[in-house]
Amino acid sequence: MSDRLVFSMTDASQVGVARRAGSTLGRKLGFDEAEAGKIALVVSELGTNLVKHAREGELLLSIARDGAARGVGVLALDRGPGIANLAEALRDGYSTAGSPGTGLGAIRRLSATFDAYSAASGTAMVSFLWSAAPPRRDGVDVEGVSVPKPGEDVCGDAWTVVHEARRSLVLVTDGIGHGPDAAAAAAEACRVFKAAAPGSTALDALARLHDALRPTRGAAAAIAELDAERRTVRFAGVGNVAGTIVLDGRTRSMVSQHGVLGHAVRKMQDFTYPWPAGATIVLHSDGLAARWTFDGYPGLVRRHPLLAAAVLYRDFRRGNDDTTVVVVREVA
Repeated sequence: MSDRLVFSMTDASQVGVARRAGSTLGRKLGFDEAEAGKIALVVSELGTNLVKHAREGELLLSIARDGAARGVGVLALDRGPGIANLAEALRDGYSTAGSPGTGLGAIRRLSATFDAYSAASGTAMVSFLWSAAPPRRDGVDVEGVSVPKPGEDVCGDAWTVVHEARRSLVLVTDGIGHGPDAAAAAAEACRVFKAAAPGSTALDALARLHDALRPTRGAAAAIAELDAERRTVRFAGVGNVAGTIVLDGRTRSMVSQHGVLGHAVRKMQDFTYPWPAGATIVLHSDGLAARWTFDGYPGLVRRHPLLAAAVLYRDFRRGNDDTTVVVVREVA
């Protein structure tokens, strides 16, 4: 089973398919029957809401990893019409469809982490359930979505993160093309990165990827090295993976070099940027339109990073490519 599953919530039958997949995913990760049942309930409630209320609904399941902890992330996205009073909708007993109105409140209670965002363009909700409590980590919170090109079973994009005491390194990679060969290149990039990143700079880790990807079809990749002590981001990239620093509505793009890791790279270079307090960092593959923006989404940049990544994916994906969006926020 893939680390990520995507379901279009077009009718009630899809809710059942997603519910069974969520329960299976939980058992695969070591959840007991009761905990796997909670996953199934969350998936069922979110999927049912999408079928009832959304013009266009999508539900994503993913494996969450944090140290030795394993979890399931459930993400529900729709394109409208939005929820006028989200706080009221999360209260038990609230309903606009004649139901008992216990669904969203139950989801929040069952979830280890829950957040929701609604605007005129639609609603996004995220729930995390864990088999064991993940470690509490000061520094950064990193979350993202990685979704295959429509019609593909596997995603040629991938992302991962390595945390150290005072810094974190985040990789986003895009295997050339689509399908299994692109996915294999992206997976190899993640594997090598996890081994190479500890104690290495972003540029050194990128060079290791270049050497390791020679037997594959190659990939674009970018690594953001976040230093909490120096308040800097060191960024090294090759190909069409973009990085942006966002603060108070202003954006600053970070620089990648041309080329394909594993094949043709004329030059590797890293660049260091200030990482101001409160700044958000967005990394994405070229499945996301270059002119994405947080304008028109008040407060979203300060919400759970997966919500921010998911809304950008929903509203700015090109629709003809694998798409990955990763959002990094500082946490106290």
